Amino acid sequence: MHPIRPLSLAIASLLAGAAVPSFAQETASFAVTTEMKVSSDQRSRGVSDSFNRPGLKLSVQAAHESGLVGLAEFATVSKKQFLGGEGLGVTLAGGYRFGDPEGWHYGVGLATELFPGAQFEAPHGFDMGTGAPTDFRRTKYDSAFAVAEIGYGALEARVMNVISKTYRGANTGGVCGTMLSLMADPMPGLACYARGDHNSRGSWLFDLGYKIDLNPTTALNLHGGYQKIANFKEANFSDFAIGIAHKRWGFTWSADWMTTRTKVRELYIALDGDKARATDNSRLVVSVARSF
Repeated sequence: MHPIRPLSLAIASLLAGAAVPSFAQETASFAVTTEMKVSSDQRSRGVSDSFNRPGLKLSVQAAHESGLVGLAEFATVSKKQFLGGEGLGVTLAGGYRFGDPEGWHYGVGLATELFPGAQFEAPHGFDMGTGAPTDFRRTKYDSAFAVAEIGYGALEARVMNVISKTYRGANTGGVCGTMLSLMADPMPGLACYARGDHNSRGSWLFDLGYKIDLNPTTALNLHGGYQKIANFKEANFSDFAIGIAHKRWGFTWSADWMTTRTKVRELYIALDGDKARATDNSRLVVSVARSF
């Protein structure tokens, strides 16, 4: 069994003005930006996808003057968290932006997040009489989303709705099974099973970001987010981040303090053999990126 993990911010950044060249800028009709980024911890919405270890990310972003934008991203993830996989997370997204980048602007899009080969097996039922787990099934971590954005200047608000059957494997087997196996008190896990078999289609993820340019090469970035998981309130949580990004020698150097407020921490614990490690703890994440 495996706890659910939060959505990569790359999907949200697809529609963010800072992520891709705006169609309103006086640039070529079509622009492609490739970025390589190394981080001390590969985190999504404040939770580690890399077992609290360094990660590598390659992003290719494209923008057309008509407002069409696209993204392909490849990031290293932990095989201990995304079981049976190749240690790779892939994000593919496309959308459309319109409006004034300096004033009100809007965006809509679709995205998918894939973890090649990664899946887990867990029981989707529990016999209350015999105490035996039943209905074992395999679940992939892959997800799909509808994305919408509204912003004013440097303020960006985004909402994502899960249109796939599950959000990163969040179903009865993934959530209830993890609670039952990792929580010292079995009652919350049994109560979760007693609600019946459910998936997490229809979950909502919200993000609010604000960028403050301190000077031409340095920016302060503020972020707040919340995820509301359909049928599993135990997996709801909020996350916050504050960071500095500085451009020097052709690289962007960043330092971000990230923290989360989870309801059931066991859903964000990863196992390395018999050793448990929290992936939702507060942490300073440093990174360096180069765009081509």
